[in-house]
This record gives sequence, C-alpha cells and structure tokens, in this order.
Amino acid sequence: MDNSENYDIGLEKVFLKSFGRNVAKKLVYGVLVGGLLIILLTSSSILNLQLADNAGLRPLMDGIWNLPSCNVFELRSDFCEIEGDIRVEGKSSSIYFTSSTNESWRIKPYARKGDKRAMKDVTELSIKSFLENDKQAAAPDCNINHNTPAIIFSVGGYAGNQFHAFTEILLPLYLTSHHFHQEVQLLVTNSQPYWLKKYESIMKQLSRYPIIDIDKEVDVHCYQKVTVGLKHHKDLGIDPTKSPEGYSMVDFAEFLRMSYSLERSSAINMDEEFLKKNDKKKPRLLILSRKRTRRFTNEEEIVTMAKALGYEVVVAEPGVTTTSYNFTHIVNSCDVMVAVHGAGCTNLLFLPSNAILIQVFPLGPLEEFGRHIYGEPAEAMNLRYLEYKITVEESSLEEQYPADHAIFMDPDSFSEKGWSAVKSVYLDQQNVKLDIGRFKDTLLEALELLHH
Repeated sequence: MDNSENYDIGLEKVFLKSFGRNVAKKLVYGVLVGGLLIILLTSSSILNLQLADNAGLRPLMDGIWNLPSCNVFELRSDFCEIEGDIRVEGKSSSIYFTSSTNESWRIKPYARKGDKRAMKDVTELSIKSFLENDKQAAAPDCNINHNTPAIIFSVGGYAGNQFHAFTEILLPLYLTSHHFHQEVQLLVTNSQPYWLKKYESIMKQLSRYPIIDIDKEVDVHCYQKVTVGLKHHKDLGIDPTKSPEGYSMVDFAEFLRMSYSLERSSAINMDEEFLKKNDKKKPRLLILSRKRTRRFTNEEEIVTMAKALGYEVVVAEPGVTTTSYNFTHIVNSCDVMVAVHGAGCTNLLFLPSNAILIQVFPLGPLEEFGRHIYGEPAEAMNLRYLEYKITVEESSLEEQYPADHAIFMDPDSFSEKGWSAVKSVYLDQQNVKLDIGRFKDTLLEALELLHH
C-alpha cells in the first residue's frame, strides 16, 4: 500500500461537496445544532438536564461532573479529552476513567467519520467510567504508570495513501499533540509497522517516547491525561480560529521542514539584484512523474521545452527512485512543482515558501474539487498556485471514445453518478500529452512569479 492508486478511494463526499451537494442538509443540521447549543447554554435548568451517552454535549457539564470533554459534533472526527485516574487496557480496546457517575462512549480514533469504507477496519474503543472507591469496579489494575499525557489514534482507514495519511492522521496528530512539545506518549491502534517507519521523522518530532501498539499490549498503562481520537479541521488544512495555539499551515510547513531537516525555507527570488549576483543560477522545476494512470506521455518534450526557458529540470516519482525521506529533500530543493491531479500533489507540503505548484487537470469535472484539496492548502502555506486544464486533444481518452461521447460532451453527468464513476473514467483510464505550446505559457507565468 502506497501513495498512488488508492488516492481517490473515499473522497466522494469531498468531491460532491465541491459541487454543492447536500448543502441544504448541512445548513439544516447546522441550524438545529446551533439552536440546541443556544438553548442549553441559556437555560436556567441546565443543571437538571439528563444527557444520554454520546450526545456530544458533555463539554458543557465538565465543571459540574468532571467528566471527559467529548466532541462528537465535528464532521470528520470524534475525540475525548480525559483527566484523572485513567487506565488503558489495549487487549480489550478499553479506556477506564474515574467518575462519580456511570458514563461511557465509543469512539473510532480516525478522522474520517461517516466514511463507512474507511472506518470499517478502524478499531472501536470503549471509554468507560468507574467508581474509584468501589472495590467491585470493573477497571483493571495498573501495570505501568506514566507521568506524561497520552494520545490514542488509529493507523487504519486509507493510511497507506499519502494524501489520506496527512489529511486524516499526520496533520490532525500535529493539531492534537504539538502543544505538548514532545512530552506526550503516542498510543496507536491498527498499527502498520511500514507506515510508522515511513513517517518516523514526523513522529519523533511529536513525541520523544516510544510509540505503544495497544493492540499487542498486555500491560495496563495508566495516565493522568489522555486524548482519544484526533482533532481535524479540514482536508489538508488548518483553521487557526479552531486552534487554541493559533497554529496555521505555515506553522505546519515549518514543522515538516524541521522534521525532515529540509534546508530551504524560501524559493528563489529572481529579482534584478539576485540575477546580477547569480547569473548562472537557474530556478529548479520538478516534474512529478507517474508510471501508471495520469502520466505524461511526452515527458521528454516537456523537459526539453522547460530547459529552453531557463529551468533546471528534475524528473522524479515518489517511492520509486528515492526513499520517502530523500524525496522530501528533492521537493524542497525545487522552486516549481508540476503534477497531474492526484495524491502526488500532497508533496506541496515540502516546497519552500513562495514556491509554485502547477496542478495539471486531466479531462473531467475535477477543477473545483482539486482546488479545494490542493490549491487552498498551497495558498495557506504561502505558496503560489497555478493550474493547467488539458483539452480533449491532450487526453488519451480521445483515442478510446468517439468525439460525441458523454465523457467529452457532458462530464458533469458523471459527477451525478458519484465519485466512483468519475474515478473509473477520468482518473483510472486517462493519460496526458501536454500541448507544449500551451503549457509553455504556464511555465513562463511561473517564471514571472519568481521575479516578484
């Protein structure tokens, strides 16, 4: 399992959102939830409310019952923050905490709530209260006591894909743990050793302690503070207003540079002063190569044209020619990255500030969707964002279907059928042969941006 072909699985809801789907439903849901919160906050009889398990309103009662602060209102993730006498029993997937009342929650600690396909292989954790002085309490005795807080998360779902790894695990893990400044224990369920090894550089910057695989753990680990699940804001993005620490995508980019020891914090600035001192230095252009679907079939022509414009050109495919660690350094050494829409665009995270991402859109109803999951994060990281939409003549689909086919005449009809229909045609069957003349204009525009 790696970055490429599983990228698009599970993105249907995001895709449909970009076409305005379910807007009314979400507005109604938002109004209902907002109204309910206002009533609860202003009601004089709030102390008498009897809240059912998983109602998602426990944070309102924290000061009264000292219960976990559990948030189940977020669209993509549930999480609970617990303090007190907490016992983690991995073999039963249970977390016990002291309370004066009988309370319980069930949480799948992976940030793609609502996606049944992603969540089916994510372990459900049971969070249960027990009475501290009750000798008959079901809570197990502690085997190992920790002085640090802990965070429990899953490496299930679509973790094998780079976009999903960052969107649903790594970025939410950063939001949930970074304020502890490495003084936090990470506990993982659905662990995949290759995954933890691949992102080891990031994990070591989040915690200075060994990661515990609770699925294999026979000891009961005890803590004073535990977060179950991860905080999630949006796809490959951070909402600073939702972060008490005010973290942004610029902060996350700096964190990644530190994690991977990336040297460049800023792209080349080709102003007149720079050119006088560095007349032989050229901007570096990375062409993200693909060997399966959505590959550039005239890659050599693109390279030749780019070199003629004055670029130093690098062609590389993540996971093929280099290790993941080394590939981050290749990306960071470049000033412009060209990539066909797909998981490879996630490598924008390693570009230096003010660098340029050029997202190439194959045929199909993908532009608004692609801007959402890659264009918006790029701009939030202080990158410059350009896009290039291919024509029918630049698509391999022209050789597979007649000119009057709905694939060309009515692409939106495929979006009506859902993400699977769009993926099967426009992503899985399509390669790209760029019009060198047209694409030259885009590379010239990138050069112009590097002068400012």
